[in-house]
Amino acid sequence: MGLISQKMRELAPELDPLRIGTGWKPEELSLPQIYVMSTFGDSHPGSGHLNILMEEAGKGIRQAGGKPARYFCTDMCDGESQGTDGINYSLVSREMIANMIEIQANATPFDGAVFASSCDKGMPGVLIGQARLNIPSVIVPGGTMKAGPDLLTLNELGVYSARYERKEIPLEKLQWAKENACPSCGACSFIGTASTMQIMAEALGLALPGSALMPADSPDLLDYARQAGERAVQLALEGTRPSDLITMDSFENAILVHAAISGSTNTLLHLPAIAHEYGIHIDGDTFDRLHRNTKFLLNLRPTGKWPAEVFYYAGGVPAIMEEIRPYLHLDAGTVTGKTVGENLDALKETGFYERCGEWLQKFNETRHMHLTREDIIRPADDPLGSDGSIAVLKGNLAPQGAVIKHTACPKEMFKAVLKARPFDSEEECIDAVLKHKVQPGDAVLIRYEGPKGSGMPEMFYTSEAISSDPELGRTIALITDGRFSGASTGPVIGHCSPEAAAGGPIALVEEEDLIEIDVIERKLNIIGVRGEKKTPQEMEEILAERRRNWKKRPLRYKSGVLRMFSEHAASPMEGAYLKYEEE
Repeated sequence: MGLISQKMRELAPELDPLRIGTGWKPEELSLPQIYVMSTFGDSHPGSGHLNILMEEAGKGIRQAGGKPARYFCTDMCDGESQGTDGINYSLVSREMIANMIEIQANATPFDGAVFASSCDKGMPGVLIGQARLNIPSVIVPGGTMKAGPDLLTLNELGVYSARYERKEIPLEKLQWAKENACPSCGACSFIGTASTMQIMAEALGLALPGSALMPADSPDLLDYARQAGERAVQLALEGTRPSDLITMDSFENAILVHAAISGSTNTLLHLPAIAHEYGIHIDGDTFDRLHRNTKFLLNLRPTGKWPAEVFYYAGGVPAIMEEIRPYLHLDAGTVTGKTVGENLDALKETGFYERCGEWLQKFNETRHMHLTREDIIRPADDPLGSDGSIAVLKGNLAPQGAVIKHTACPKEMFKAVLKARPFDSEEECIDAVLKHKVQPGDAVLIRYEGPKGSGMPEMFYTSEAISSDPELGRTIALITDGRFSGASTGPVIGHCSPEAAAGGPIALVEEEDLIEIDVIERKLNIIGVRGEKKTPQEMEEILAERRRNWKKRPLRYKSGVLRMFSEHAASPMEGAYLKYEEE
């Protein structure tokens, strides 16, 4: 099979002179042409360094006999837009990144690709775009930032801010945290969505083994970027495409790793959307099934103790996969040309874990600590937990499901009956929480914040205000058709589907309805009205009457990408990808 770039040269006589005008040498035109795309930009630390990785990937491409061409589509930062309407653009930015990849690399087709990204929507955006292109390609995860003084990480800022608002700490302490929480480039140093999706790229077999979530300034990451460039050329010459590698087994491996690391709940938005591009169906039930009885091993924030900087020092994704090896599909394909099992064996033979151990020793010397690998990644026979990290709850409040990270939820809230306090926006809700208008025993519901309602922003500040309150954090629940930050902790339940804007039951909840939560039995139900329990049949009749009186709200956005997203987004539990009528 010939290279598509050379066929394009035959069809488009203007292509060669235009390439030469861009700086290509005539002799480079016949080489394998590799699309090198990143979410580089000055928008935030997770993207500010990606140009360096692109240059290293370019070196690897040239060494392997190819010609790189750089393309960009900068992503946005959820952290910078938290608490503003800017966060409403976050999830739809994933679709726009994938769209730009599709446009850029199909307008003038390439023989292969390298994708570099780090963060919350950039990484799933490039994974969706890679699937759409389906050309030989490798993902380069952009790594994580270092922890600050006293191992400070950005996920602690919400707590500092809420404590300052409650006048528990002075402004100087809050300012200190702001100035020291992000000391370097890379994704935020905890297992939030950015870190989780880097790990998912490797667990799927689309990034080189060991490359995910390294310190962003590590020289080893530069080596991986060069190797990714070399491998992209080899894959182009072989003609091996992502669809030749990715199967349901690949996604099951990734979800098992997700369980072991207590990954972000936002992964339940992203993996289904990526799988959809491959014609593979996964949903909340898939996650729930695979998380059950899977060991939770990773002792990193926000559910654990340590910053994500130390993940690579403990052996990274390969070390996690070794611990859960009996459960993995070891014959799943990867971009190396070897299977998952063969990659794991090769890493042991080539001294990978010894190199990681040397970095851990240097970290301990610098920080005056004595961390061991087992402090960071627990052995399978001594796990942090044994039932994964998330659960999908269903019932008459969420017929399609809702997700909770039970590893970050107080045990007191695993089984509860609470009184409903519904709010139609996060702004109304957080005001009530901060002014102590929410009481123990309340089920706080934030609705009309799903994909169709307002773009599905994160309810970060509200969840942090609740979880940082010693009393509320153990006596109430927050339920929403929106989503949460990967850093969120506490009794929070998101992705409630169908969403309120689509007429889901969450839109029908009234003040003092009784809400049943049962994490163990996976239940989320409305079981009473005005504090009085009802039979299931009575409740069904009451909800039917409320549904007859419910009126669909006009679209919040009248134009632009959020109008498009609100009209076409699938439900949260389907992945909120752009869905069209024929689907």
